[in-house]
Amino acid sequence: GAAGRQSCSPMPGGCSLQQNVGLCSRSTSPESRVWTVMLLLGTCLLYCARVTVPICAVALSTHFSWDKKQSGVVLSSFFWGYCLTQIIGGHISDQIGGEKVLLLSASAWGFLTVLTPLLTHVTSAHLVFMTSSRFLMGLLQGVYFPSLASLLSQKVRESERAFTYSTVGTGSQFGTLVIGGAGSLLLDWYGWESVFYFSGLLTLLWVYCTCKYLLSEKELIIPIDYLMRGLSISKQTKVPWKQLFKKAPIWAVIIAQLSTASTFFTLLSWLPTFFKETFPESKGWVFNVVPWLVAIPTSLFSGFLSDHLINQGYKTITIRKFMQVIGSGVSSIFALCLGQTSSFCKAIVFASASVGLQTFNHSGISVNVQDLAPSCAGLLFGVGNTGGALLGVICVYLAGYLIETTGSWISVFNLVAAVNSIGLCAFLIFGEAQRVDTDSAYMDL
Repeated sequence: GAAGRQSCSPMPGGCSLQQNVGLCSRSTSPESRVWTVMLLLGTCLLYCARVTVPICAVALSTHFSWDKKQSGVVLSSFFWGYCLTQIIGGHISDQIGGEKVLLLSASAWGFLTVLTPLLTHVTSAHLVFMTSSRFLMGLLQGVYFPSLASLLSQKVRESERAFTYSTVGTGSQFGTLVIGGAGSLLLDWYGWESVFYFSGLLTLLWVYCTCKYLLSEKELIIPIDYLMRGLSISKQTKVPWKQLFKKAPIWAVIIAQLSTASTFFTLLSWLPTFFKETFPESKGWVFNVVPWLVAIPTSLFSGFLSDHLINQGYKTITIRKFMQVIGSGVSSIFALCLGQTSSFCKAIVFASASVGLQTFNHSGISVNVQDLAPSCAGLLFGVGNTGGALLGVICVYLAGYLIETTGSWISVFNLVAAVNSIGLCAFLIFGEAQRVDTDSAYMDL
């Protein structure tokens, strides 16, 4: 990152958005490495807290005697909350800096995770309580990725974007992995409550360390007028909305993001149950760990490969599309195979391939948002993720409904493949990688 240290104009956000966004003079290379590692851990803990319920789904439904449809309601309620805060989270991050939004939300969801099992003893309406707690969890976690996109688009050079994003993005597999391994063991040894305490307390520890070692006190104080400015989508920010949403590439990346996010959520929510029911003899830590373990190297590899090919002189958009074909197309083929197999080993291989190859999206559409509109990447990412979460709710619930009615898991994997193909086609036909939020657009306003 040393080459990227350009002089930055003194703007409140740190970097001037009009410049080509290099690494800001204040994030020198070692510091940006430390941030990358901390954000990787943050993403890891985000998923630890998110996946507590899918991991404990079978235990919870026996404990509170829920059927599939009720489990589906609890599992999908997270995404209702998740889709409500994406856009506002991205916008506020573009205004006051992503790191502040990240830390505020993390401390809140950490507390919520720790409190959840304690509060189930107090209340008798368990279904309502778990549903609302998951909804709140969604609200709090919804701001994370948009503020991450905002943070990275302001601090990372284009040629390093895919790798940085993939690295931080592996946190999602890493977190699912940690909670899959440690959570399955805790679940067997101490019951489902312990899984919640484990992930909640770790999150609070992370927030404490980040605030203590990475941010100066000056950076921790959020000016109130900034917040107010962040909340009112102001004229001064000069984001040419009408212009942006008239452009096909923007829609292409949003539709692709919709489909990949929703299919990822469907697999994330139902895979533990699929394995537990199809292969009752199998060990939880195997199927909750192996697919996500495979996903870490694939995600890192996709980012490395993508940046390498772009530096070799291939067109950015060609590479983004190539990554997306693997991330949406090839991974769907393996998801379809998963529905057809009856051997546990093959199922693990197919699940790992499907989940692993989905990480190629990190170097496809996820960075394409930052190619198209660095000045409002957080917000656009929020728009795509909102739609993805909404579609995720529908798919997660629909999956539960399909299993309950057809009695077969094949329909679920067909659903995943169908949704993925729609997004992939949109991106292949209309995707671009040139900036569309440049100053010429302001002139038309």
